[in-house]
Amino acid sequence: MKTVKFGIIGCGLMGREFGSAALRWCHLTDLDARPEIVAVCDANAAMSGWFRTHCPTVRQVTADYRELLRNPEVEAVYVAVPHNLHAEIYCAAIAAGKHLMGEKPFGIDQAANDAIMAAIRAHPGVVVRCSSESIFFPAVQRIGQMIESGAFGQIIQVESGFLHCSDLDPGKPINWKRMLKLNGEYGSMGDLGMHACHFPFRAGWKPKTVRAVLSKIVAERPDGKGGMAPCETWDNATLLCTADDAGGHEFPMTIKTFRIAPGHKNSWYLEVYGTRGSAKWTSKQINTVEIMSYQPGAEQAWQVLDMGHEMAFKSLTGVNFEAGFSDSILQMWAAFLYELAHGKPKSRFAGCVTPGEAAMSHALFTAALESQRHQSTVAL
Repeated sequence: MKTVKFGIIGCGLMGREFGSAALRWCHLTDLDARPEIVAVCDANAAMSGWFRTHCPTVRQVTADYRELLRNPEVEAVYVAVPHNLHAEIYCAAIAAGKHLMGEKPFGIDQAANDAIMAAIRAHPGVVVRCSSESIFFPAVQRIGQMIESGAFGQIIQVESGFLHCSDLDPGKPINWKRMLKLNGEYGSMGDLGMHACHFPFRAGWKPKTVRAVLSKIVAERPDGKGGMAPCETWDNATLLCTADDAGGHEFPMTIKTFRIAPGHKNSWYLEVYGTRGSAKWTSKQINTVEIMSYQPGAEQAWQVLDMGHEMAFKSLTGVNFEAGFSDSILQMWAAFLYELAHGKPKSRFAGCVTPGEAAMSHALFTAALESQRHQSTVAL
């Protein structure tokens, strides 16, 4: 069993999610690699308390990420910090020779992502991946298998999105995701977009053009000091793209990232329509997938499959039990450790977001901003 010693930079929600996943690694049954968290870093010392309590393997606690990167025991890092810090810390981690799992969007803007990509090219021995869990749900894995087998035929249309509703409340205090200097101009695209793009990009559906409709819905929010602060970033984004399928046929592809989506606490969805088959999934019915196979002249009838716990990486949980978000987090980390151990993903749709796919999202989101400014369709 290969052990990879990790440092975590950013001990907030997602840092603790990784800590929890590492603590229950024994739940996975067929991996020959495991993480061991040996160092944590957060500028707010109070955020490290969870790791002090729950992770006995942690031997270094610091408020300076440079100290963590100088630790020779640390082989890989997970960095979960606001977008404005991505380029600085990701590039430093890569230059220090640490394998990196970084949060999306992999830079606050195109220039920041370009800097990260240059660092990756300069250090080809470092494995760098971007965090996104959406592809690891069993139903999405099944749709990936359909892609692999050619079950869809010629692609007619694709829709993918991430819908969130907590910002519907105008009384919710402002946070860094509403501030240009911390989140960036992408707004909801930078925050949520990789979740919606992961599967389409992995399927090979590269956007060729985009017409974007970006929305600012809540103009200001409580600042926590008795006043109000302006909301500077886009709440919602709808991107109507064109893309090509494997046969070179052009089709429409819609990507949605909404932070204000009434009735959706945290919903992924994916719909793929083809001449021979179609599939639909939403995390609102997380363990089912709707599939239709079509034969010319035959009935067009949808069937609903109950997926259960059919994971890319086997676990102790029986296949007849249901899956959830914490399972997808564990699967994503299993995919990263598998790739560190074997030098390649277990399969096409059981791999984490690559730097190239993250760079593709920046090209799309940058074009979407231009499209919004000029109210026009923009070529990528």
